[in-house]
Amino acid sequence: MGDGRIEVIDDKRAHVYSSEGDRRYTVYLDTDRGLAYSDDNGTVYRNYVGYPILAFLMYKGVLPKDDRLVQALKGIRWRQLNERYKKYYIVERVVLNILKARGIDPETVKRYIDETYRELARINLYKLERLEIER
Repeated sequence: MGDGRIEVIDDKRAHVYSSEGDRRYTVYLDTDRGLAYSDDNGTVYRNYVGYPILAFLMYKGVLPKDDRLVQALKGIRWRQLNERYKKYYIVERVVLNILKARGIDPETVKRYIDETYRELARINLYKLERLEIER
């Protein structure tokens, strides 16, 4: 988000670019009806709310956004870290160490994640399939 990787198309659609900048994901959000879609792998194949949806929700003000944290996360190459370490908990530790070096306390990150999870649970999003949003 802090890297300018969100390209808003309209109130419900955006393109979100990967941390490497080489992948573009299409995101659709209708928060009034609780509908969401993204063509990122996590959302499509693993059925969780992937980062492109989260980023657009933050951009729209539906989820909380911490500007200090956004700035501290700039430039982190998530895919590179995921491919190198293969386990998310290791990537999480690496990123927490980067953030700590950039002046962000790990407890601040934990509180922000907890708050974001609470808000995400409150909005009850349902995943759309691609065909449903192209009509």
